[in-house]
Amino acid sequence: MNSENKTNINYYPGHMAKTKRLIKEKYNLIDIFYEVIDARMPKSSKIKDIDEMFKDKPHILIMTKYDLCDTEVTNKWVDYYKKMGYHIVCLDLTKNDITTKLVNITHDLTDDLQQKRIEKGLAKKDIRALVIGVPNVGKSTLINRLVGRKAASTGNNPGVTKNLSWLKTNSDILLLDSPGILWPKLDNETQALNLASLASIPIDILPIDRVAIYILHILEKYYPKILKERYNIERVNEDISITYDEIGKRIGAVVSGGDIDYDRVSRTILEDVKQERIKGITFDRIDD
Repeated sequence: MNSENKTNINYYPGHMAKTKRLIKEKYNLIDIFYEVIDARMPKSSKIKDIDEMFKDKPHILIMTKYDLCDTEVTNKWVDYYKKMGYHIVCLDLTKNDITTKLVNITHDLTDDLQQKRIEKGLAKKDIRALVIGVPNVGKSTLINRLVGRKAASTGNNPGVTKNLSWLKTNSDILLLDSPGILWPKLDNETQALNLASLASIPIDILPIDRVAIYILHILEKYYPKILKERYNIERVNEDISITYDEIGKRIGAVVSGGDIDYDRVSRTILEDVKQERIKGITFDRIDD
């Protein structure tokens, strides 16, 4: 995998530290955990210390937003994680009937636990599953699909879920919903830019133009057809103001005097990704 630039971004709100502490307090109640990551950034959205936190619990890695990713690239990550021993489920959250495979794997991985209860003369129990991931990877949407109703708040911004809560599903599984968490220091520039590009960290953590230009360069390098179709440009000019002028005219971001509203151009680029107007892209590359 590619070597990446180091940076030093401190974004670790108090509720994230609190969430980790509360999860540790409920650790013995948890039978299995669902780690939810965004299929468009299978590395950047994976919580760094999560395997150490839950090293003796069954673990399912759920790649959400699979319909929005570049499947050829993301599937390389699927193979990579499978070789590391992860159980993987890829999901298109826009579909209602997406949970069968996840439920079946959950019951398979917790069968030993249920059999031990039977041997002791006890009835089978509801399996308690923790749902965990970075902000805005689709945890709440997944939970609503499993529960069969709108039990968790959803949104395209980080920080929608605030507290831990148990929710009952129709599949003998209890879900522990948790707020999105990160790690204390975002020390990898590429991963930080990926998280910002896909709205897993707030828009004001990094300069908006820096993130927008990064997205343009990703499109130029890997998805020139999308760059052309969306913004009618062939490449990103070394003088970025020229590229912004071209995009600004295309989207109508012209202010009085004929100048281009550069801030609006940047926000439009971010919104195009956030609102899923740009699809079929994966930011993390495994073989660069």
